Amino acid sequence: MTVRDYIKERLSYEEYSFSWDELKINVKKTDIALKRELSRLVIKREIVNLRKGFYLIIPPKYSNQDYLPIQLYAEKLFKYLNKKYYLGFYTAAKFHGAGHQQIQKDYIISIPPAILDIKKKSIDLNFYTMTVWPEKNILTKKSDAGIFKISSPVLTAVDLIHNQSKLGGLNRIFTVIEELIEEITLTDMQDLLSWYPNVSTLQRFGYLLERLEADNKLIKKLFEHINSSRFFPVLLCPERGRKAGSVDNRWKVDINIKLENDL
Repeated sequence: MTVRDYIKERLSYEEYSFSWDELKINVKKTDIALKRELSRLVIKREIVNLRKGFYLIIPPKYSNQDYLPIQLYAEKLFKYLNKKYYLGFYTAAKFHGAGHQQIQKDYIISIPPAILDIKKKSIDLNFYTMTVWPEKNILTKKSDAGIFKISSPVLTAVDLIHNQSKLGGLNRIFTVIEELIEEITLTDMQDLLSWYPNVSTLQRFGYLLERLEADNKLIKKLFEHINSSRFFPVLLCPERGRKAGSVDNRWKVDINIKLENDL
């Protein structure tokens, strides 16, 4: 069996990635011979060496873009890395129907230590870490290649708000949250509130939900949770060296940016 034969076999099973160890088990050749074949296939753009010891198979329908959708290999990549993960931010929003803004990057959240971002041809993976792991708000979806994990609609929203300065600013996020609102259920919200530690992010989220006239049950549940203990004024858009001033809303959010919706 050649490496190309092995790749064809993987594709016949709807598998789009493989590791070096898997290859060695299935193709009985020397390391030098295997590396030579792999190098030729990389040059021909039939595979991508995504990370040392891990390869993506680029089938003909994706070859023009040198791209492979993240849902076709995320699960296997993170089994290889032996780390928890979920697809988040704009990537998760796209799967929830909030695809107003077309993204050229994929966003993956995992546990520390951090993984270096990967950019290979048209594949652009951005990795973030989360220390408090949200078991309740991670959904399992199915793709042609099997399962993959994404943040639920409400976790997607608060993750975007919490990381707004790294993700294009609040106005870009505001548009996505408006699209996500219809997908957020009361159960999803209750699950989030049972573990989510960032009160200031929840305050900002509550203000945005109210501004966007979301389901009152969601708003009520969120406010009751925040109001059950002391909370303090926060800036809607965090600024280094600046503290919140006077507030005129129940969420205690200082509106320091003009919100604009580009829908």
